[in-house]
Amino acid sequence: MSPLLIFCIMATLFCGLALIPVLLVTRTADQGKRLMEVTRAPLRLREASEETRGAAQRIVLGAVHFVRLRLGLAQDEKLRQKFLAAGLRDATAADVYFGIRLLGPVLAVLAGTFIRSSTFLWIMALMAGAYLAPDVWVNYCTRRRREHIRLGLPDALDLMVVCVDAGLGIDQALLRAGQELALSQPEISEELIQINFEQRAGKPRIEAWQSMAERTQLDLVKSFVHMLAQTDRFGTPIARALRVFADGVRQKRRQEAEEMAAKTTVKLIFPLVLFIFPSIFIVLLGPAVILIAKNLEGIFK
Repeated sequence: MSPLLIFCIMATLFCGLALIPVLLVTRTADQGKRLMEVTRAPLRLREASEETRGAAQRIVLGAVHFVRLRLGLAQDEKLRQKFLAAGLRDATAADVYFGIRLLGPVLAVLAGTFIRSSTFLWIMALMAGAYLAPDVWVNYCTRRRREHIRLGLPDALDLMVVCVDAGLGIDQALLRAGQELALSQPEISEELIQINFEQRAGKPRIEAWQSMAERTQLDLVKSFVHMLAQTDRFGTPIARALRVFADGVRQKRRQEAEEMAAKTTVKLIFPLVLFIFPSIFIVLLGPAVILIAKNLEGIFK
């Protein structure tokens, strides 16, 4: 066999063996591309459905907004404060609120027609419930938001104390605390960041703090705002004031917990008398009553 033929065979084998990894890599890349396309297909469908839903929502809200303006149902300052207290900061909150109030009674009339007995009374009850449902929901959101702010304010105060001790000013400490509490305490985070936005817009510092107190309508937040205002006005050390206020808040919460624990002894009387004591009497006195009844039957016979 000539050396040239041997060289050609070896070169062919080498090229063939070299093409195998290339083909494998290309096939793997194609498979990965197809897998990516398959996995991205539901995402694209979901995005398309969300876009369609968003477009339909915008059309409905636009129609409600047009009807609301035609009927003269404007959003007054009291309603705006109610939305802010409930955490509804979206511009479409008023349209959704009035839309439910307008369409709810109509749907209640349609639902009431399917009730055969006392149709008129059911229609009136459903219409009243549908008309009052937005107010009930907003009040529920307001109470829940206030409770979350009340429970989470001591943690925010401790974080602000740490920030002030680290050398930050009160404005930077409020902003930093709002950013750090975005996951654990989103309600307090929104309020603290809203203070920063209002100050950037040119609102004085004390007025921005007072706006937070007006939105929350909590005595604890009002006391906190008054403390900050007094500290800013008289120039007292903000770190010590925050630390003292945080200790006072925690002591107040401890006293409230002790008060609730002391009330449990009184509250336990009702389930004891109504549920536990009758069961104990039946278990203890039941056999004796049955035995006495049998003995009396034997005596009288």
